[in-house]
Amino acid sequence: MPITTCIFDAYGTLFDVAAAARQAAAEPEFAQIKDTWPQLAEHWRLKQLQYTWLRAITDAHADFWQVTQDGLDWAMEKTGVGHDAALRERLLALYWELQAYPEVPAMLKALKDAGLNTAILSNGSPDMLDGAVQSAGIADVLDDSLSVQSVGVFKPDARIYDLVGARFGCAKDEVLFVSSNGWDAAGAAGYGFTTAWVNRSNEPMDRLPWTPQHVLSDLTDIPKLAGV
Repeated sequence: MPITTCIFDAYGTLFDVAAAARQAAAEPEFAQIKDTWPQLAEHWRLKQLQYTWLRAITDAHADFWQVTQDGLDWAMEKTGVGHDAALRERLLALYWELQAYPEVPAMLKALKDAGLNTAILSNGSPDMLDGAVQSAGIADVLDDSLSVQSVGVFKPDARIYDLVGARFGCAKDEVLFVSSNGWDAAGAAGYGFTTAWVNRSNEPMDRLPWTPQHVLSDLTDIPKLAGV
């Protein structure tokens, strides 16, 4: 069946998760991370993801904002700035204002102009997603932001992908699912979606039972994959 619905992971896919650390590092009062912000951002993101997986398998769900703070605390300690309360506050504030990748607005507009459904499916809590969408100025090209909060478990649990069909009334083979996380794109492929992995960092393919059908370096060609 033709693609009718394009679903996007949020963090790292539409929104640049390194933007908070990069912006803070450019501010004079946080010069202590001027040279180490890439490591801080990488550790923050990795721990954020690891904590979602651990919470999922141990049935210890928490709001994604809690997981985000926990990941930052670990990353700050790891990079030697764990006692800087002002830096912590600034980084968390900036996380609510993450920049979208440059190609995102035009890509989403092309999908909407073609009459496709567009939505986010994210571990993020609803208020976090709303903040990011509004800050990026893309609310008018998204039909919805679907959060795992309504299910109480993090991706890649199949119940999360169920939210798409429940919201849009579409079959699995009508969905193009897009994520910058290889494990997420793989999980969605195993679920039955057509998937595209946005591999911005040229990472190796995850060794999992499923693989995404498409691998891209950015989101520019998503409309083409969707048949637009």
